[in-house]
Amino acid sequence: MATLPLAARATPLYVAAMRCDRIWRNARLATMAPGRPGLGLIDDGLIACRDGLIVFAGSANEAPALDGPALHGPSVIDCEGRWITPGLIDCHTHLVHAGDRAAEFEQRLRGVSYEEIARAGGGIVSTVRATRAASEAQLVQATLPRLDALLAEGVTTVEIKSGYGLELDAERKQLRAARALAQQRAVTIRTTFLGAHALPPEFAGRADDYIAAVADSMLPILAREGLVDAVDAFCERIGFTLEQTRRVFEAATRTGLRVKLHAEQLSNMHGAALAAQYRALSADHLEHLDAAGIAAMASSGTVAVLLPGAFYFLRDTQLPPLAQLRAAGVPLAIATDCNPGTSPLTSLLMAANFAATLFRMTVEECLQGVTRNAAQALGMGDRIGTLEAGKQCDLAVWNIGQPAELVYHMGLNPLHARVWRGT
Repeated sequence: MATLPLAARATPLYVAAMRCDRIWRNARLATMAPGRPGLGLIDDGLIACRDGLIVFAGSANEAPALDGPALHGPSVIDCEGRWITPGLIDCHTHLVHAGDRAAEFEQRLRGVSYEEIARAGGGIVSTVRATRAASEAQLVQATLPRLDALLAEGVTTVEIKSGYGLELDAERKQLRAARALAQQRAVTIRTTFLGAHALPPEFAGRADDYIAAVADSMLPILAREGLVDAVDAFCERIGFTLEQTRRVFEAATRTGLRVKLHAEQLSNMHGAALAAQYRALSADHLEHLDAAGIAAMASSGTVAVLLPGAFYFLRDTQLPPLAQLRAAGVPLAIATDCNPGTSPLTSLLMAANFAATLFRMTVEECLQGVTRNAAQALGMGDRIGTLEAGKQCDLAVWNIGQPAELVYHMGLNPLHARVWRGT
């Protein structure tokens, strides 16, 4: 139903009342809407939804007349002055996997580098062995506690990558397990095929042959089966070259899928500039990003997804070029990068705190980074990430006095209620 023009809302005469099935009133809103300054704050806020979509989000004084058979009792929620933000979005995770790498964590504490561990047969390949050995049901059960920790902090959308199978059946198993999570929990799951994550042992010394299998066989099959929303790759010295990454991106383009990239984490491979050539949704990590990569991302609209959990856990010292990204107008998102080896983090609020303390991001940047810009990094900016009419009614209701508390606290979860699609 079309909303009434703003001028009409200021009068007591309405052509028709807006139908809705649930209202949140007496709230303070951080809408994240791009048409409002900063976080889009509204003190006398009201949100109305119908069939899981927001039909009004704004000042109660500007709300149209609302109507509906269930606008009494439990369908009208008095928020008692609490803050509401969009449901949080974790736009980069490796949530589905088996096993852990606590022993490697101990090795790093003794001074062994991530690259040394990977080249000795640990790292990603060790998780591949555990994940291949697990059943789909076992992967789901192992992942649910990690997912539940995110949901408990107001997360309503999660991206989950494959990449711990590295052969068709195991990659399919990971993606199917990720899809199955959405059947067991009230959450939106987006799946990303990351076959080009590492070189499996059976392809040792034959990286080009493996990339051919990823691009020409695995990706088309999994896309036809409807298991893939986007395609990613790890472009790095211990990952894959620019040309190998390009081959994966060409295959994704042929299947009509958008791409993302693990870029410039350990060195400058110029992956972000390549990703921008394919109008990538995002380039992620970016500690070693250069000026050319920033300019390419700015011109293509590619989101910079910063992953401070990995920066913290690996005790990195090379900061991403935040000031230059800001100056170029590149959208900044934040994610947990939840994975067993380099960021076993299941708190998006803690990721926001890390981004503020380690990267010196502002509160505004952090909160936009886990809502509006995270939605853009998933290609879902038209559906989620802001409190606006027409968007999915995904909300997080908070017991806080001001939005800065969501970034300020460490280990305290101030969530009062999580709403997914109006429920």
